[in-house]
Amino acid sequence: MFESHIKRWRLTIDGEPIITHSSHLLPVLWDGRPAMLKISKDWAERAGGALMQWWDGIGAARVYAHDGEAVLLERAMGHRSLLPMAIDGADDAATRIICSTVAKLHTPREKPRPELIALTRWFRDLASAAEVHGHILGQCNLIARTLLSDPRDPVVLHGDIHHSNILDFERHGWLAIDPKGLIGERGFDYANIFANEDLPTISAPGRLQRQLRLVASEAGLEPKRLLQWIAAYSGLSAAWFLSDGSTALAESPLAVARIALAELQRD
Repeated sequence: MFESHIKRWRLTIDGEPIITHSSHLLPVLWDGRPAMLKISKDWAERAGGALMQWWDGIGAARVYAHDGEAVLLERAMGHRSLLPMAIDGADDAATRIICSTVAKLHTPREKPRPELIALTRWFRDLASAAEVHGHILGQCNLIARTLLSDPRDPVVLHGDIHHSNILDFERHGWLAIDPKGLIGERGFDYANIFANEDLPTISAPGRLQRQLRLVASEAGLEPKRLLQWIAAYSGLSAAWFLSDGSTALAESPLAVARIALAELQRD
């Protein structure tokens, strides 16, 4: 899988392959620099590779080379990590770093943008799941439909912002990786700060409410609108797990959706 790109871009293997559900990655050296070769057949991952090149190192890892199915990225060599930071008592500090990084990604560029995926297309899976499962997913889908019918502040979106997709690049700071290449309302990109299933405290009492105030302030977002995006995104995340038959994993985003929906009912 990697051989043709190793030859074409004159790479040296520098570690063991990493296999995810959507991509194959290989640590390499490019002109003596640590890099990561990523190859994917997934359409959203490919859109993300083109978007990484468009960002040109501002808020995201630098792209050294790119073609239709592969991207050669600057490799994060720092030792800091946002997920352990959030788990070990620095949740607010991690959130501020995420918000700062997202703001850089959302900064307008003058050059023509790559082909991107509309949020209306992204949320089709929630609509389908809502028809099957109803109840909470039905409520989340209604909110998503309302948001998508009246988009505000449209920007180029990362599409999968969470603690493990913003890495420590040492002197270059915190930079994003693995975007999905979406376009739509900027509030969407902040929703997964609240629904990252890898963070065990996401449904802890008071966590969502505290983080809501923090993110709304840091990002300049209207709290109720952000709550709606949290509910919509959490429903979508649960829908993806349910479609894979992962009922147990769906419980985490469903718990966040319940909290968000309860907060919305209080307004």
